[in-house]
Order: sequence, then structure tokens, then C-alpha cells
Amino acid sequence: MTGSPRLFPESLWTPLKMSPFCCWGLCVAFLALLCCPGSGEEAFEVHVSPEQPMVKHGGSQVINCSTNCTKPENGGLETSLDKIVLQDSPQWKLFMIFNVSQNSSMRCFFWCSRKQGSKSLNVGLYYPPKQVLLKLQPTRVAVGSPFTIECRVPSVAPLEGLTVTLLRGSEVLHSQTFEGTALSPQEAMVTYSAEAQLEDSSHNFSCQAKMDLRSRGVKVVDSVSDSQALEVFEPVQDNWMVIIVVVSVLLLFVTSVLLCFVFGQQGNQRRRGIYRVQAAWMRLRGTHPAQPA
Repeated sequence: MTGSPRLFPESLWTPLKMSPFCCWGLCVAFLALLCCPGSGEEAFEVHVSPEQPMVKHGGSQVINCSTNCTKPENGGLETSLDKIVLQDSPQWKLFMIFNVSQNSSMRCFFWCSRKQGSKSLNVGLYYPPKQVLLKLQPTRVAVGSPFTIECRVPSVAPLEGLTVTLLRGSEVLHSQTFEGTALSPQEAMVTYSAEAQLEDSSHNFSCQAKMDLRSRGVKVVDSVSDSQALEVFEPVQDNWMVIIVVVSVLLLFVTSVLLCFVFGQQGNQRRRGIYRVQAAWMRLRGTHPAQPA
């Protein structure tokens, strides 16, 4: 009515004026909601632990597959190895693979909002140091003479993380850490040379092989060789030479005395024979020869 006061401010009666850009943004957001329902569930991840497992030849390993999807539809572990399910829940599954005899690859997967996510992993074999062989060359040696300690670790892999230590009693003589990621079993060998000391006879020598694969989810594995003793003696060659020389001189002296005695006896006998001849001759002539000295 003309001239009658309004009960509400004029701004509430006036239609809102909107920018054309604002209208376009609202339309795009509305279309996105219509075309992409549940888009928050599509961005999900699959995790696996351990990521790079190492399994002893013929052994077993636990694999944990999990996802951050709140309501996964399905999940599992694809592998050609023997496996069993230890525990099962919607967001994680615990598997055990066993009788592992070769390097293998596998895949953890989950379905979420009709989309599949996966995570692949490789399983590698390791061959622990079951046998450690120690050899001393020679086993009997003179003080100050060289000898060699040889340690062999057959059929071990990988060499990465393998440390071989040579021991004299509890004392470390030499230690060597190997490198190499080859998964085929091979032999590791360490040699060490030293000069023999008298105290070496009172200690046993041994060799320890330790494999440390804790970074690959494997506990430390170690093995020790049988102990061996080294016989160390003092050289006595010079004393024997002195004894031999003294005995030789004595033998020469005794031989000389005996020869002198023999020749002296022969001389006396010769002189007596001559005297007898002279005596007989003088008797014939009626005279007496002089007595020999």
C-alpha cells in the first residue's frame, strides 16, 4: 500500500543478484556430485609387510596384506606358493606361505567400491651358513715360522650381510664382511697368515660365520667350526749341530789314538823282529846285540 510502512527491510524483498561465474561453479559442483558418487572410497591403498621378505630354503614366512579402505568388498594373496590363511578381517588378512623352494613373486589385492588395488612383492631365498670348515697349514710349526688359517663356508647365499671371523680362543685374529646380492648358493672363503708364537699352543683356533639379514626381516644366523690346536715348538737345529760337531771331533780323536796305538804296536813288533834276527846272527858270531829301547 502506498505510503504504508514495510514490516521488513527492502533488502529482503529484493531478489538476490548472483554473478554468472558463481552460477557456473555451482553447476559444475552439482554435476560432479551426480557423476562421481562415493569418490572418497576410490582413493585407497594396499599395504604388505614385510615388503621384501627373505625365506630360508624350504622354510615359511608370514605375509600381512592390509588396506585403508573402510569397507573393502574382498581381498587376498595371489601366489604360486603353498599358503594358508592365519587370520582374516575386512581390512587385513594374515597369510603363511610355506615349503618355499624358489624365488617367487606374489600380489596382495583388495576390492573397494568396485575398484581393485594391489601391491606386488618378491620373495627371495637365503641359505644360512650350516657348515663352517677350518684348516690349519701346517698343524705343527716352529716358533717364528709362518702358518695359514683357512676358513670355508660352503653353500651360503646371499653373501650380503655375511661376516666370517677367525678366532684364537676368544681373541679375534681377522674378520671379513662379504658383499653380493646373488641369491644362488656359493662358497665364501677367508685365509689369514701369521707367525707362530709359543702361546699359540695354549689356545684353540676356530672360525665363526654370521649372517645378518635383519633388514630383510630375518634373524641373525651364526655357525661355528670345530676347534683345532696348533703345535708350536722351539727350533733346536743349532744345538744338534753343536752336538754333531763335538761327537765328530771326539770320534776323530779316538780314531787317531787307536791308529797311533796300532801303528806303535806294529813298529815295536817290527823292531823286535829285527832284534831277534840280529841276536841270532850275533850268537852265531859269539857276540851279543844291544837291547832295543
